[in-house]
Amino acid sequence: MSQPAERGEPGKGHPRRLGKNGDGAQRHEAIYRSISDAIIEHRLKPGARLREDALAEVFGVSRTGIRKILQRLALEQLVTLTPRRGASVTRPTADEAKDVFDARQMVECGLMPAVARRISEADLQELRDMAKREREALRTGEQSTAIKLSAAFHERLAGLSGNATLAEFVGRLCSRSSLILAVYGSPGHLGCESHDHEDLIAHLVAGNGDRAQAFMSRHLKAIEASLSIVEEVDEVPDLHRIFGR
Repeated sequence: MSQPAERGEPGKGHPRRLGKNGDGAQRHEAIYRSISDAIIEHRLKPGARLREDALAEVFGVSRTGIRKILQRLALEQLVTLTPRRGASVTRPTADEAKDVFDARQMVECGLMPAVARRISEADLQELRDMAKREREALRTGEQSTAIKLSAAFHERLAGLSGNATLAEFVGRLCSRSSLILAVYGSPGHLGCESHDHEDLIAHLVAGNGDRAQAFMSRHLKAIEASLSIVEEVDEVPDLHRIFGR
């Protein structure tokens, strides 16, 4: 996953403008994070058109720079690039949501025995802290933050398996799941019990990979079952309003 882009409150507002001689990579990272957050937070809704010229004007960068950022978002499947139509926020369908969660079932559940064998006390404490922050975000109504923290928890778990290739794949699946949850999930709820991640940690503490695997399967099924997929019409977003310009 990408690191936080700029100083300030994560997921809010817009990136600080840098001078012409500023760090171009840092600036593009900040813009990428702003657009990504707006998608996950549902300020940019599925199907919304993302015109290169309008984004370039909003952020004060070239269309070439915006094009590269949109291509990066497309690789993460948060944005869809269509010939002659341009970019738009990806609209997950029921079939795509099922495919994503089927893939998570096969990969994440399969990694749990390896995680249980390799996990350290420091790793367990890190996971406990992540689960606590996620629970607190839900309690205070910060849905988008809770979604991001939940995805980060699952990505970290996958990384503890020692299989970097599968962990990277899980990261991409979690990114897609975050969009699906933001769009079709229930406000104030992530489709699972708030203590699910703590219960999963308990199985890992016991070193029981089989129980962790079974619990992960139930956990993912509960999230998928909570989704309410309703199609929405395309819209042309007010980019200046969304990004505070």
